[in-house]
Amino acid sequence: MGKLDGKTVIVTGSSYGIGRGIAIRLGRDGANIVVNYSKSEDKAKEVVAEIEKSGSRSIAVKANVTKSNEVKNLIVTCISTFGGIDVLVNNAGTNGRIAPIEEITEEDWDHIIDTNMKGHFLCIMHALPHMLKKKKGRIINMGSIDSFVGDPNFSTYVASKHGIAGLTRSLALELGPKGITVNAICPGFVDTPSADIIEKLYPGVKEEVANKIPMRRLLRPEDVAAVASFLASDEAEMVNGSCIVIDGGMMINVN
Repeated sequence: MGKLDGKTVIVTGSSYGIGRGIAIRLGRDGANIVVNYSKSEDKAKEVVAEIEKSGSRSIAVKANVTKSNEVKNLIVTCISTFGGIDVLVNNAGTNGRIAPIEEITEEDWDHIIDTNMKGHFLCIMHALPHMLKKKKGRIINMGSIDSFVGDPNFSTYVASKHGIAGLTRSLALELGPKGITVNAICPGFVDTPSADIIEKLYPGVKEEVANKIPMRRLLRPEDVAAVASFLASDEAEMVNGSCIVIDGGMMINVN
């Protein structure tokens, strides 16, 4: 038996990258998984197939997390298919435009704040009533090591991830007495398609970052998924309001 047997999980933005890794891992742990995507149905169906290989049930649901009506449909589809929702993993996000602040436009700002922050809010808003009825639930937000530090040319992204840390801590205090925990996973540089985009802009950045990590390798989606698996489980009942850094030790390396 898996430690998440009988639980139903929504993982937003789970057709690729970190979200894909989390969806597959939680499915292997026994959970029913709603794979959310906004563009690539084919990739989402591949994730569903991978989860079903492990014996768990899974569906793919298209929804743009910045659109309230689409998020509502995502939650409704989850409830009608699996009978409830136990865990919400707010993974969907974007790096946004990587550029000096004087080149950032209002549209750039709105895009990243809508995706990384409003998307979290809308998913929580629509999922919360169902968790409150059960007086139990897990909300896992996706922060970053940039939830704690600055990063040149990533100002909008950093602002959004600082916001996720604040949202997580505030909601943990608010919802804890109602049986719902709220935590954030804050990864370092994860080797995903998004990392490949950054590598094209800054050739050699992957190797540079890896050399700052004691184990001399970048994080993989599976590393982040292992933490999500713990937070989704009953073992994490008393973990609440935490912003858990998983960066292989990069942030403590002062060299």
